[in-house]
Amino acid sequence: MPMRPRLRKAALTAHVTTSLGWLGAVTAFLAVAVAGLTSTDPARAHALYLAADVITWAVIVPLALASFTTGVIQSLGTTWGLVRHWWVIAKLVLTIPATGLLLLHTQPIGRLADPAATTMIAAGDLHGLQVQLVADAAAAIAVLLAATALAVFKPRGMTTYGYRRTRPAPA
Repeated sequence: MPMRPRLRKAALTAHVTTSLGWLGAVTAFLAVAVAGLTSTDPARAHALYLAADVITWAVIVPLALASFTTGVIQSLGTTWGLVRHWWVIAKLVLTIPATGLLLLHTQPIGRLADPAATTMIAAGDLHGLQVQLVADAAAAIAVLLAATALAVFKPRGMTTYGYRRTRPAPA
């Protein structure tokens, strides 16, 4: 059932705000991860990973979950539907794994934020994990930009279900 215009606009505003907030927060995370990777001071690097842990749990995870939720609400309450158009399905295919990987990604962040990590960072034992954070954040930005592009350009193409829903019922 389509939403009323005011509710639809409010839902769209919530979805756009949380989605672009998620993108911005991941970009800030990337800056912190790069600074941690390139820092020559292990204590400073550890402090940066503490900040990355806070950014992840206080900003990125809530925005990712809110973006997913508002996207589903938006699609169910508009004529776009959840499974009527391929671009909506593509956004779901990007968002669901991105959110899942984000939750898995919190483990390496927590390991670098652990108080014992400072000596391991100094010894170079966690260099691979530091590089992984940068690579994962860069990949997340690419996925979020792709989802944004899909929402803006809305490539044509209806699913079989969507096509059937637009055809008049047989008499």
